[in-house]
Amino acid sequence: MGEKNDVVLRTFRALVEGADRKFARVRDVPAYGHVTSQQYFHKVFKAYTKLWRYQQEHRSKLVDSGLHRWEIGEIASRIGQLYFGQYMRTSEARFLVEAYVFYEAILNRRYFEGSKGFGKDLGVRFKELRFYARFLLVSLILNRTEMVKGLTDLFKALVDESKACFRETNFKEWRQVVQEIVRFMKVDTAFMNVRPLRYCAMFDSHQASLPYVARFHAKKVLKFRDALLTSYHRNEVKFAELTLDTFRMLQCLEWEPSGSFYQKQLVESNGNCVSTDHSGASGLIDINLAADMTDPTLPPNPRKAILYRPSVTHLIAVMATICEELPPDSVMLVYLSASGNAGYSNVNQMEGFQKSSKYKVSSQFSQEQSSSMSESSSNDRGESTGYYDSYLWFGSRGNSVSNNLYPGDIIPFTRRPLFLIIDSDNSHAFKVLHGAERGEAAALLLSPMRPAFKNLSDVDISKNGSQFTFFLTAPLPAFCQMVGLHSSNINAIHILPISAFILLPSRR
Repeated sequence: MGEKNDVVLRTFRALVEGADRKFARVRDVPAYGHVTSQQYFHKVFKAYTKLWRYQQEHRSKLVDSGLHRWEIGEIASRIGQLYFGQYMRTSEARFLVEAYVFYEAILNRRYFEGSKGFGKDLGVRFKELRFYARFLLVSLILNRTEMVKGLTDLFKALVDESKACFRETNFKEWRQVVQEIVRFMKVDTAFMNVRPLRYCAMFDSHQASLPYVARFHAKKVLKFRDALLTSYHRNEVKFAELTLDTFRMLQCLEWEPSGSFYQKQLVESNGNCVSTDHSGASGLIDINLAADMTDPTLPPNPRKAILYRPSVTHLIAVMATICEELPPDSVMLVYLSASGNAGYSNVNQMEGFQKSSKYKVSSQFSQEQSSSMSESSSNDRGESTGYYDSYLWFGSRGNSVSNNLYPGDIIPFTRRPLFLIIDSDNSHAFKVLHGAERGEAAALLLSPMRPAFKNLSDVDISKNGSQFTFFLTAPLPAFCQMVGLHSSNINAIHILPISAFILLPSRR
């Protein structure tokens, strides 16, 4: 019996090593551009499916040979990572849901429960902490607010316990992760009782909108399939590598799943405080990328490349990759949120706004209009193109020119249909792109030079995110925030976000 158990354990370890090697090869594949090695992702899923089924079939022998529950949890966590990685590359919501299913199964079955207490393995504790961080991110994107709140409490308690159990280890980074999610939720849930950021067919009937959209169709109809989203501000609200502004844009550029999409079997209790999960994550797993889990009533989500604090060269490289692979009948959306000044400080912006608020609105408007006319006339005379005079600043410190993104850097990408959104105090500098396109006319959506708030304390981007982006993604809550109206006084009034004008199929 002992020899048979040893053979089973050796086979299991070999399957684990093989699956981990395949996982390492796809883990660092960029989440943008078409992946030529798509078949290899199937091989990785197949390897983990085989591994999971093997440990299920030989669970008792593996446990007798010393298999720990956290090892099972680690396998399920890797599978969840694979699914989430596929979601980030394809924007297909079915992968995000499957990642949630696996992570929820780990939590319900308490696979990492054995790692608690003094004298336990530090490596296992780090695996558990990473599991909570990943589950939080998936739940956040899926808008599972109650789950996020519960996970935050558990995560915070685990970090506190880890500091007590492993006194010689520095958990400063994990404390920062806890602070990030608390800060993120404080902003994101302020208007949680209004409408979802995603385009929701329940509230926004796209079928009824089609006749009105058709009036704007020209000879060429473009499809929205690819987007690039990035924001770069000092001390901005974020969780992991997802900033508040890119999170809002990501949400509003997707369809809210409806119909049978979310009809998963619920977790039932057997009366002994033990959960029975019928989702497939704790039973027989059928990992099949070709499985039809999509909602047939909704068009596919556009693919989104989300870049966290990129360098200018990296940003341009990703834009080039997306532009090169863009189908002829498609348009690319680029969302850039950054300051127009090196060494930018949110505090400085708020102080500047407070000073400018002393002047009359009419005076501000006339100054901006005069500046715009002066710039336009200068371009007409040919004395200055303005392509490399002003910029967006993508840098943490210093005043290096390499951190500057100029309007002229965008011009090569106008050879393809482009929808450009600039959220910056220097957004007006990109008006020079109008008329300078190398192909079709680009659509430009530029933010005001300064925000407008009744309460000056709301101006700080590091506390509330960008007002312009908030208006694009959630107009009603943004308006209420602007006039100082508290979220508890808002009824469920639904106003179309920018997704209503972008996600509708077959639009210009």
